[in-house]
Amino acid sequence: MADPGVNRSVLLVVEDDQDDQLLLVDALRAAGQAPTLKFVQDGQELLDYLRREGEHSDPARSPWPSLILLDLRMPRLDGPAALEAIKADPRLRRLPVVVMTTSWSERDIARCYDAGASSFVLKPVTFQKLVEVMGRLCRYWFGTVELPPGP
Repeated sequence: MADPGVNRSVLLVVEDDQDDQLLLVDALRAAGQAPTLKFVQDGQELLDYLRREGEHSDPARSPWPSLILLDLRMPRLDGPAALEAIKADPRLRRLPVVVMTTSWSERDIARCYDAGASSFVLKPVTFQKLVEVMGRLCRYWFGTVELPPGP
């Protein structure tokens, strides 16, 4: 069991759109949720973060996430490819990954679950719905389930 004095609510968000990043911050605040938020721009930077490479080599600046919120459509390495790389790596595969995207494609949904996604959530189209979704997501992942230990 995790040490109760350790902050186990680090949310690593993989999102290349800065406006969406700001909306997410505002939605979490409006939902009364305060996880430690870290952002990366794409799947390649996500893997660098998790592998402690490059600018993410300092654990104090890049704390181990308890949950990853992953967009699908990104430059360099897209969400499904990043998810497949995470789940193929024995050091990373236990990390819960929630895919949050605008895609309604059954093919995308199936591909993400086949690759090991913990959940697949459609991005809400209104701010109020985003507040509701982020509140439920944080209460579930940070308040209900037992998360795997870090590395």
